[in-house]
Amino acid sequence: MTDSERLLRALSPLDGRYHADVADLEAYCSEAALLRYRVRVEIEYLIFLARAPGVTFVPALSAQQQGALRALYRQFRLEDAQAIAAWDQRVNHDVKAVEYWLREQLATLGLAAWSEAVHFALTSEDINNLAYALLVREARDLVLLPILNELYTTLRNIAVAEAETAMLGRTHGQPATPTTMGKEVAVFAARLGRAIADLQAIKITGKLNGATGSFAAHVAALPAVDWLVFSRAFVRSLDLEPLVLTTQIEPHDTLAMLCDALKRLNTVLLDLCQDCWRYISDGYLAQSACAGEVGSSTMPHKVNPIDFENGEGNLGLANALLEFFSRKLPVSRLQRDLSDSTVLRNLGVAFGYSLLAYRRILRGLHKIAVDRERVRADLHAHPEVLAEAVQTILRRAGYPQPYEALKQLSRGRTLTLTDLQHFIESLEVDAPTRAELLALTPEDYIGLAPRLARLREG
Repeated sequence: MTDSERLLRALSPLDGRYHADVADLEAYCSEAALLRYRVRVEIEYLIFLARAPGVTFVPALSAQQQGALRALYRQFRLEDAQAIAAWDQRVNHDVKAVEYWLREQLATLGLAAWSEAVHFALTSEDINNLAYALLVREARDLVLLPILNELYTTLRNIAVAEAETAMLGRTHGQPATPTTMGKEVAVFAARLGRAIADLQAIKITGKLNGATGSFAAHVAALPAVDWLVFSRAFVRSLDLEPLVLTTQIEPHDTLAMLCDALKRLNTVLLDLCQDCWRYISDGYLAQSACAGEVGSSTMPHKVNPIDFENGEGNLGLANALLEFFSRKLPVSRLQRDLSDSTVLRNLGVAFGYSLLAYRRILRGLHKIAVDRERVRADLHAHPEVLAEAVQTILRRAGYPQPYEALKQLSRGRTLTLTDLQHFIESLEVDAPTRAELLALTPEDYIGLAPRLARLREG
């Protein structure tokens, strides 16, 4: 089957239409990647056993032998994954398949004397939870966070560039106090920055404590070893946070935290997509037309906001999965059930839809520009938004019931700047206050918005 045929026959669009957008995750979230991470954990455990005081039945490994072992996962090939998959077909157990394949490799390397130390006293979940912890952490740190930081930087750049671009605000969809385009984009940048920090700060946990989390096999074989110390030290050697109080499975609580943090981050970007869509619809943002693209099958003039629509849809798909993961994964019957196993295999799907959305949003942001004339014209068409400023200044000046007076003048009416000025002229206020009120314009009524747009928060 050719690559073209494979893409067209793929069940998931992540493996078909959108494969190029999410291919970076294959090194972390594919089945072959999961096998590589399992091999990595098994090998590092074997090396750790060989170094541990009291584990006398495992011979010491030279630096050269350790390097040869580590090369098995550092130079892991598709052919290696296929060989492990063949073992899985024979024994119907994917972790045991890794063990049998490793034993073969040890024999090839002249290390058969270490064969019985492979997977010593472990349950499959000891390997699985650590493998998933590593792949999740590295997918986050090496794929998701770099593009999220690029998104953050892009938003910050837009915020600064448009810091003083005065724009009509809308609350409840209605004309409201003016703001600036830069300040509104800066709000999203700050929210995204905080969400990135929360996602990055989550430390993934791992465990290595046997079939029911009691170190029973370890103690039975080597009762003199302090297995609590050993377990914590080994998990920390993988740069993970150790747990020793578990059932057979690592409880997935920090994985649920990561899913929730990613879901919240995605929700911020979904909100951004919807606002960008509306600004494009209102003509505030203009999109550059790409040569050769078609916006509509029947309307030749169309340039649709497809990147933000695609981003919104894929963020929704990702969040549906992430929400399910955070509900499902921390729950397991008694000492364990296997229902988490098939669910965990879909982590890469949620990451994939997230990554696809990030790429589309970034592409959309690079294709837009603010139509300043359109924004200015819309702002000037709504001088009624100055009613807030007028009544607030009148409050300061001690004018009686200014809110009610402005409400009677402006609520539900199409008010011109001339109407407002005539109203101001009729007020019994001192000359400086009247001059202050008459100087108000919608374009200047933006408060600290330019300063806020340049503020780095989050």
